[in-house]
Amino acid sequence: MLGFLKKIFGTKHERDVKEYQLRLPEINRFYEEYQALSHDQLRNKTIEFREEIQQYLSEINGRIDSLRQAAEEEENVHRKEEIYNTIDSTIKEKDGLIEEVLKTLLPRAFAVVKETSRRFMQNEILEVTATDADRNLSVSRSYINLDGDKAKYSNSWSAAGGQITWNMLHYDVQLIGGMVLHDGKIAEMGTGEGKTLVATLPAYLNGLTGEGVHVVTVNDYLARRDSEWIGPILEFLHLSIDCIDKYKPHSQQRRAAYNCDVTYGTNNEFGFDYLRDNMVRSSEEKVQRKHHYAMVDEVDSVLIDDARTPLIISGPVDVDEESQEYNELKPKVERLINEQKRLATQNLSDARRLISEGNATTGEGGGGMALFRAYRALPKSRPLIKYLSEEGVRAILQKTENFYMQEQSRNMRVADQPLYFTIDEKNKHVELTGKGEDFLAKGESDTNFFIIPDLAHEMNVILGQTHLSKEEITEKKEKVLNDYAIKSKRLHCVHQLLKAYTLFEKDEEYVVLDGEVKIVDEGTGRMLEGRRYSDGLHQALEAKEAVKVGELTQTYATITLQNYFRMFHKLAGMTGTAETEAGEFWQIYKLDVVVIPTNRPVIRDDREDLVYKTSREKFNAVIEEIASCTEKGRPVLVGTTSVDISEKLSRMLQLRGIPHNVLNAKQHQREAEIVAEAGLPGKVTIATNMAGRGTDIKITDEVKRAGGLAIIGTERHESRRVDRQLRGRSGRQGDPGSSQFFVSFEDNLMRLFNSDRMITIMDKLGHKEGEVMQHSMVTKSIENAQKKVEENNFAMRKRLLEYDDVMNIQREAIYKKRDHALEGYRLSVDLDYMFRSTLQHIVHKNKATGSYPEFVNDSIMLLGFEPEMRDADFLQSREQEVLARFEDEFYSFYKKKEEAISNLLLPGIERIKREHGDHYKRIAIPYEDGINEPVPIAAEIDEALRTKGTSIMRDIEKSIALSILDSNWKEHLRNTDELKDSVQAATFEQKDPLVIYKMEAYKLFENLVYKMNEEITSYLTKGKVMIAVETEMQEAKTQKADLSKVRTNKQEENARRAAESAGRAEPQAVQTVRNSGPKVGRNEPCPCGSGKKFKNCHGAES
Repeated sequence: MLGFLKKIFGTKHERDVKEYQLRLPEINRFYEEYQALSHDQLRNKTIEFREEIQQYLSEINGRIDSLRQAAEEEENVHRKEEIYNTIDSTIKEKDGLIEEVLKTLLPRAFAVVKETSRRFMQNEILEVTATDADRNLSVSRSYINLDGDKAKYSNSWSAAGGQITWNMLHYDVQLIGGMVLHDGKIAEMGTGEGKTLVATLPAYLNGLTGEGVHVVTVNDYLARRDSEWIGPILEFLHLSIDCIDKYKPHSQQRRAAYNCDVTYGTNNEFGFDYLRDNMVRSSEEKVQRKHHYAMVDEVDSVLIDDARTPLIISGPVDVDEESQEYNELKPKVERLINEQKRLATQNLSDARRLISEGNATTGEGGGGMALFRAYRALPKSRPLIKYLSEEGVRAILQKTENFYMQEQSRNMRVADQPLYFTIDEKNKHVELTGKGEDFLAKGESDTNFFIIPDLAHEMNVILGQTHLSKEEITEKKEKVLNDYAIKSKRLHCVHQLLKAYTLFEKDEEYVVLDGEVKIVDEGTGRMLEGRRYSDGLHQALEAKEAVKVGELTQTYATITLQNYFRMFHKLAGMTGTAETEAGEFWQIYKLDVVVIPTNRPVIRDDREDLVYKTSREKFNAVIEEIASCTEKGRPVLVGTTSVDISEKLSRMLQLRGIPHNVLNAKQHQREAEIVAEAGLPGKVTIATNMAGRGTDIKITDEVKRAGGLAIIGTERHESRRVDRQLRGRSGRQGDPGSSQFFVSFEDNLMRLFNSDRMITIMDKLGHKEGEVMQHSMVTKSIENAQKKVEENNFAMRKRLLEYDDVMNIQREAIYKKRDHALEGYRLSVDLDYMFRSTLQHIVHKNKATGSYPEFVNDSIMLLGFEPEMRDADFLQSREQEVLARFEDEFYSFYKKKEEAISNLLLPGIERIKREHGDHYKRIAIPYEDGINEPVPIAAEIDEALRTKGTSIMRDIEKSIALSILDSNWKEHLRNTDELKDSVQAATFEQKDPLVIYKMEAYKLFENLVYKMNEEITSYLTKGKVMIAVETEMQEAKTQKADLSKVRTNKQEENARRAAESAGRAEPQAVQTVRNSGPKVGRNEPCPCGSGKKFKNCHGAES
């Protein structure tokens, strides 16, 4: 029925494309019209468009300016806050108006970009009237030359070390892709369909607004290459473009790159710059501006695969006892695993015997029970996997598993009773049993060494001991809580070590190189340099492999990629494989997926999967298929899911005498060379998923006649997207080709998620070893298994996001306060709230106890002044009346303090200005409260003179608020990290850790806000200027954030940069990026035509 309706009404994607096609005639009409324009008239369309945008926004811009002026002049903090809130809502309204005006400009803007592309394709030189921007660019751009008042743009230039000549013109399907991206959707476009060219359309249109366009790529090579590839087109059209990955973090060059109309960069650097911006000490250090519009290339890789781990900026912690604990527990865990192996082997042997005798029952003493215990003990055991491939055996296992999982696994404890620990391979979870806890505790004085105490029971026992004093009860409670915390951490280390030994295999999930454990990305097969598994798992792997266990670090700033990209006003993306994850894109990002048709029909032959019983049969068939293809002169790309399998296939091909290349995480340095040869006749390339994304394998006419590139997959990946990416390497732009996947029941995916029906059918048909099965129903069953894994992975990512959503609310609130302190203009509103909150707490606490002396003591201790209110007034008046009077006294005291500081420092500032002129920009103010560490404070001299001293207190407030806010936020992050670890123990009490985390995190945040309010208020009111009038004032240096000791969890290295450039440029040219422009001597005339020497003009900047 559904298929019948689709035939009548079409699919959603067909309807989407049809809607966009209606706008194509208008774009192409303007394109033909603009062909009559001169070069100058064409590029000046940009100026015309920008004027149209400004005119459309003039009224709302005027409103915003008026509101900002009113906010500056308003002295009442409550009214000021209302004005600022109105400004925020008006800016959002402006974003809506921007989208309206861009919609009217779209056909003309797209036509301008298309016509510019045509002229660059058909003309070697484009001569235009030189502008100031052309003169400045000509110094560093070899493709721009000046000739008097003319600028000459060449159609050849260097992009990331490779020389290109522009030869691209937008197809209609690419215009559709551009419209989809502009609308804030995901454009799914096939391999070779020109996604880089498509990006020029929305980048130009949205760049006209001056609000900024972020183009996000998966690695820094692509960011550099693509920005340099399309740069001349946009620069010709008066837009600025740059790549942040060219420059050091928080440099002036990176800030300038962010201020360009179009900014390229990697997802990691964009995210880390956001975090670093919220660690700086002055607004001048911030590099990012408004998060307006982002286009994400390979959007599924960035927003789904990379979103599994958050971005973290961390620094060292003082004490690291847990690192040592992994090495101490390692021998005990190894003995435990050996015992479990012995037990699993015995159970498997019993299962073989009992099942062969016809006893396959699920009860005690039955073959089904023994088989299930062997599976629960070590599911990745090779003898077990081999036995499960025999006829009918897997059906027995699944029948037994279903029996023990019914009624919410009520009887599972019976099956698990003799085991030391149990493994849930599907969810990557390991659980220690009571027998395992007893085994680990052997030799320890405490038999409960690995057993977490029941807190509720222990507390009730203590409270029941009525003969104990209050102090003794508190001491016993503290002892129980400490015991609980120590044992929770110890048990956590054991669980992580068990996972490392039983679920994570070397050369599959990770490799060991240069004494380090390095993660292999399951999606790309590349090593993830600098990234570590979280929650102690990486330290467990390091202990397992006997390499140095890394030190623990403390989180300074963190955010998930999901929450970073959801900050943008408009988000869009493009990739070749988004349709399979369309549900997740919509649920998390509210991004719709539109499948763009290919420019030429895909003629690649995608064959049904070949299914074998054992891996041995499968690999033999793969070797035969490779030999058959090479005999025909076809190049072969063999895709594997791990380093181990790629090396195994390599050995088999060597025995057959078939020449080949191997590309995996261990040999990534040769990627460019290997991929460049992969399309040659008869060439065999074995590659992990590294070759599945972003690589472009080009074939010759000879190869096309032979049948094109043959794709051979040795295993189905857990994600359909990865398989589709591998297939996409063949059949680009209408080229011939084929793809064939070889599958066995011993593959991970088939073992874990294959359907019962498929196994039953194969057994009923009498499927024997050596026979192959190929049918569309079989392929469909495998894809259903992949869907199950994708759903499971989505649940994991969603869980991560749910944890970060709790932090995101807190992070936004703190970063907002931090921005207010950094900029200064809204700080007075925040300080007023802090003051009133502190005063209210003092009054409420002491009014409740009726203690006037304590009220006076708290005022002196916290605020540094004694209230004039008498005890009778305090005790007899209502709380609101006391608070109102207390606030009046406090603000009067604070005003006098502010005036005293101004009167003390202003004469000295005036003297410095007279004596030193503009030599000094700011002075240091030694402001201390006598208790805490002194905070470095600098006052702007010119601003102090302009405001007659009132800005001095604003500078003091800003510095103190930033310092106390940062130190408390850092401590709060450490507390929430510890909370996230500790709440996992809630599963032992049958509670949801996330619910506990939400409640406890809220309490922590409440305490954080109160503590910050009190500390900032106390420091400001109790602080004193530690300087005498006659003392010489000192110049203050510009305050900068010290980021020397912090590190990110996703740092890129030079080796990886070289690897990621595979198949995208000439092999010998991608190792380094050289400036191919002419070298100008310091004393030679500047190329910009100013008449000055280079060293006195543009050379002064270098």
